[in-house]
Amino acid sequence: MTNTSDIVGAKASALADTDDWHASDPDFLSYDGDQFEREERAAMRRVAGLSTEIEDVTEVEYRQLRLERVVLVSVWSEGTLEEAENSLRELAALAETAGSLVLAGVVQRRHRPDPATYVGSGKAEELRDIVAAEGADTVVADSELAPSQRRALEDVVKVKVIDRTALILDIFAQHAKSKEGKAQVELAQLQYLLPRLRGWGESMSRQAGGQVSGGAGMGSRGPGETKIELDRRRINSRIAKLKREIREMKTVRDTKRGARRAGHVPAVAIAGYTNAGKSSLLNRITGAGALVENALFATLDPTIRRAETPDGREFTIADTVGFVRSLPHELVEAFRSTLEEVADADLLLHVVDGSHPDPEGQITAVRAVFADVWDDPNEHPKEIVVVNKCDVADPEVVGRILRHEKHSIAVSARSGAGIDDLQRLIAEELPKQDVAMALLVPYDRGDVVNTLHNDAEVLREEHLPEGTRLDVRVFAHQAEQFREFVAA
Repeated sequence: MTNTSDIVGAKASALADTDDWHASDPDFLSYDGDQFEREERAAMRRVAGLSTEIEDVTEVEYRQLRLERVVLVSVWSEGTLEEAENSLRELAALAETAGSLVLAGVVQRRHRPDPATYVGSGKAEELRDIVAAEGADTVVADSELAPSQRRALEDVVKVKVIDRTALILDIFAQHAKSKEGKAQVELAQLQYLLPRLRGWGESMSRQAGGQVSGGAGMGSRGPGETKIELDRRRINSRIAKLKREIREMKTVRDTKRGARRAGHVPAVAIAGYTNAGKSSLLNRITGAGALVENALFATLDPTIRRAETPDGREFTIADTVGFVRSLPHELVEAFRSTLEEVADADLLLHVVDGSHPDPEGQITAVRAVFADVWDDPNEHPKEIVVVNKCDVADPEVVGRILRHEKHSIAVSARSGAGIDDLQRLIAEELPKQDVAMALLVPYDRGDVVNTLHNDAEVLREEHLPEGTRLDVRVFAHQAEQFREFVAA
């Protein structure tokens, strides 16, 4: 087992640059808006060293995450050592985003994780010694653990053990703001918790009745369910209710999206790895004032703003939740309605952190999530790979990505470099009004003239005795509705 404390100490070196530039760049702050949510989020911070340590966590049935002093553990079973270390760095950034202090990280080389204790019984005892020496109260595994693995590892290390999925769910729970976001996070948490319920032995049994079985006789017989069965039924009922609520919210979202589409306003979606700079890019393009923070999953609720191309065409641009390696399946399912903003877009800006040690790995992880979102992978929107943070990235790395990704561009949302070129590229790739029509509209159909001025490109307009003559360009799907007014 290799101790990788130095790797963990790097914190965000695998994910982002420092966060102090916000205070020193007034030009950029003008794009970020007032950042009230950022101030609110920073108004309360966890204080390290105030945890209540317990000797035997197996006595606890329900536990909230109290991440304070943690040791990370990972099993390196495939790929290179560099990839394993990058994954551990990312886990360190996730843990610190959740409010904990990372003390050390350990990696074990195994052909596959141990089915009993994840790292093997001998290495689990070594991990216990590291936890005791560091004074940690939590161990975080860089994989999703089976319930039996978590319990067995807890029995050895004698502190709480959580996995990567539980950690990400905790971050989502902290950052959810909207009603839909909170419902989606709760749904994902319950789906994760359901197979991990466990009991307290005899105290969980509510089936006993009569004095023979140790009960109190008549009037004391239970409904025939154990406590764990009752909890499971309640969780299933709550999951069903949350799914109904999210479907109703989806209807509202679909209605709003349909209204935008009915107005033939092209849609652009910003997607990519968490902390790649998606919200900063949105602010730089539109001045939206969306929350910008050097933290993972700072954005959960999509922000949609209107913008204009350099030639004056209007479009909407949406900032969406970020992705991460091994994003829990529960979250992908719960946030499916939100991710539909990506699936229904006319153009996708896939933002990549050019300063990350493994940007190609980020691209692969994000596209794996896209494959789950799009029902038909052949019908996804046109994609532009936007290599962000080019001002601090290695030029050779940026050049390598630009050569490999045919439809790509390098920008810096922080400095504004490349933003003008990106906006011109967006204008080129958005659907164009490329069907030319010569129309003669009677004077009693002023509504048609008004629609043309709002939704089409009017090249020439002339008032004749028989009506208004217009030379216009329209989208292909609009041509049919104006066919009856084509001039002879």
